[in-house]
Amino acid sequence: MTALSALAQDTRLAIFRYLVTQGRQGAAAGDIAQRFQLPKPTLSFHLKELKSAGLVTAERRGRSLIYAADLAAMTALVGYLTENCCAADQAACGPVRPICA
Repeated sequence: MTALSALAQDTRLAIFRYLVTQGRQGAAAGDIAQRFQLPKPTLSFHLKELKSAGLVTAERRGRSLIYAADLAAMTALVGYLTENCCAADQAACGPVRPICA
């Protein structure tokens, strides 16, 4: 699954988690670069990977590119993981604990 591969990299996971907190309004590429102290070419590479995995969208607003988490894709990914949790051994799944504090 392309989405899981994209999120397997620490920086991309951090960017995606941040964009999820921003909701549909998203964040400008420059703001993301500043927040994570990333050079623009490095940020561009990570955003391209997230976008090609279908996890983020990009929209031009004036002179800025605004990136937002694709919440439908995120929901589908979580659904896939939930449905396939311990498919070989359902008893091993146990109760689900929240990972967000």
